[in-house]
Amino acid sequence: MIEVLKPGLSTTVQDAGRTGYYHLGIPPSGALDQYSLRAANLLVGNAAGAAALEVVYMGPELAFTADAVVAVTGASMVPKVNGEERPNWESFPVSAGDVLGFAYLTAGARAYIAVSGGIDVPEVLGSRSTYALGALGGLSGRPLAAGDRLPVGSGPGAAPGRSVPADLRPNLAKDVEVRVVMGLYDHRLSEAGRTAFLDSTWDLTPVADRIGFRYAGPELETVPREPPFGAGQDPSNIVDAPYPIGSIQVPGSVEPIILHRDAVSGGGYMMIATVLSGDLDVVAQSAPKTRTRFVEVDLDGALAARSDYRKRTRRLAEALEG
Repeated sequence: MIEVLKPGLSTTVQDAGRTGYYHLGIPPSGALDQYSLRAANLLVGNAAGAAALEVVYMGPELAFTADAVVAVTGASMVPKVNGEERPNWESFPVSAGDVLGFAYLTAGARAYIAVSGGIDVPEVLGSRSTYALGALGGLSGRPLAAGDRLPVGSGPGAAPGRSVPADLRPNLAKDVEVRVVMGLYDHRLSEAGRTAFLDSTWDLTPVADRIGFRYAGPELETVPREPPFGAGQDPSNIVDAPYPIGSIQVPGSVEPIILHRDAVSGGGYMMIATVLSGDLDVVAQSAPKTRTRFVEVDLDGALAARSDYRKRTRRLAEALEG
């Protein structure tokens, strides 16, 4: 059992996600940075998609009632056991009675805490992930609060001391590139609007959470039109359509929003591009003021990037599982 002494800013239970229900309006949820979740779990001997804790900007303070092996990946937020620093991206032991805390965030945005055996909250629709907007999954469908008690599963685990090789750790930068495939509604942009989207550097605003990440930059010019039946009068309005995870909508033609893993499944704003699935990890580790360039790739480029991402995750598994 883990006792929550301090919850941090926003700490939730997340696993690899809840698939198969988006058409019913239930998003996949799960870790925003899937690679870091996978790494944390493999470090402690869990299945790659097991439930762990996703920590945003500020770490929690957790008391352990039994011995365990722990790993912290993702954002640079140094873990401390009873005040003594432990390494990121490496598993370490905790004993019954130990308290896990954290130093201040220095890079990235989201850290992942995996515990041997996994966080053993009940599955809801096949996942333990928290979807707070729908009060679904996790611990009572919400972020952790002081006084909560988290059950931990049983399992063989792994001996402490596993470490992710340096070349398999992500670079947490303040200037990032995010690859996109243009569409489905990029035809609503004028040539000047399209150029502005791809050639500008966008600043991530403080409006950045599990639902969406909003960016500040130039207004995007659209092509004049007569609104179709069922669409609103704003140039960015369309007849309602489904939203892919990672799609970029631009309400009012200003401040693009990347829809992430807790986003609604559809609506009436044009989607001008979709972020490559692997690059959603980059978005997840972006803190406010991160300077972002959107880089267009074609479908072949997107498929090649997905292949590269899968090769990287296989290398990670091979490095940690032998």
